[in-house]
Amino acid sequence: MATRKASAKDRPSYRCTECGWTTAKWLGRCPECQAWGTVDEFGGAPAVRTTAPGRVTTAALPIGQVDGRTATARSTGVDELDRVLGGGLVPGAVVLLAGEPGVGKSTLLLDVAAKASSDDHRTLYVTGEESASQVRLRADRINALSDHLYLAAETDLSAVLGHLDTVKPSLLVLDSVQTVASSEIDGAPGGMAQVREVAGALIRASKERGMATLLVGHVTKDGAIAGPRLLEHLVDVVLSFEGDRHARLRLVRGVKNRYGATDEVGCFELHDEGITGLADPSGLFLTRRAEPVPGTCLTVTLEGRRPLVAEVQALTVDSQIPSPRRTTSGLETSRVSMMLAVLEQRGRISALGKRDIYSATVGGVKLSEPAADLA
Repeated sequence: MATRKASAKDRPSYRCTECGWTTAKWLGRCPECQAWGTVDEFGGAPAVRTTAPGRVTTAALPIGQVDGRTATARSTGVDELDRVLGGGLVPGAVVLLAGEPGVGKSTLLLDVAAKASSDDHRTLYVTGEESASQVRLRADRINALSDHLYLAAETDLSAVLGHLDTVKPSLLVLDSVQTVASSEIDGAPGGMAQVREVAGALIRASKERGMATLLVGHVTKDGAIAGPRLLEHLVDVVLSFEGDRHARLRLVRGVKNRYGATDEVGCFELHDEGITGLADPSGLFLTRRAEPVPGTCLTVTLEGRRPLVAEVQALTVDSQIPSPRRTTSGLETSRVSMMLAVLEQRGRISALGKRDIYSATVGGVKLSEPAADLA
């Protein structure tokens, strides 16, 4: 008599330890997160489940009867950040701030945490990358001390949720989401499964409590938010913190914003005493001279909705190699090459093709709009 085929419960199933993707057969590479060697056997094949209708928590109302006053933004105390957020932080909103290491994310958020705290609004700052004493030293340096700012160093999700029950804050700052992990989920901190669980738990807590949340996110080598793109879909607002580590200028750009426009840019200056907003940062992009200097030109560019005066510098020298160099800083290399081709062909400047050309902007500002071509 032929043996019966193994039932669904007896067949093994495989799951990726990084993102939690499941399959009925083993694979060397996870199709979901593209990680190698992370698919392991964990038990029987997943059973097919159906969801039955459940009890409604809140009755549906006509949209005209929904109270919109609960979504009124509250100022963070930092004008440039409020500009990008569309007026401030909305209760229950989850904001993701991403940027390269050392650009000043922790400094900015610690300053926001101190200025946003008051008698009626407590702030909880949770650090998973530093100790509490290290954060206190930075707070002393940038003068970000407040009696209503609470500080905790935790890397466990349950401990973070416990602090929320104890402090009952109006604003939560988590630095960073990739360092916090849940003991109920397999995988190392920063993996897709852990990031999804941590972000989901904090989003639920923010919506239930009406608490605004600021999350710090890591970026990859290409400058994209680590995830991949998982956090961007979960949160309400995504901000990108940009800046050259050798320059003082820092820019906060809105990538996604459910409560406002995404074409605003906040300008900050990073210095020894902390970080301050700049209402008019054009002074950082200009050099002071009594007489005009060849190879320099001023232009007006738009960063979001804000016009800025920037300076473009160019230098040409005789090339010592068969293929002349084209080096740019703050400008798009492809657009500079196109302008050089136009000058050589239409401007009858034939010597450009045999010379090394170096072009840059002053102050680390990046010019990408076509209006900078003339400069």
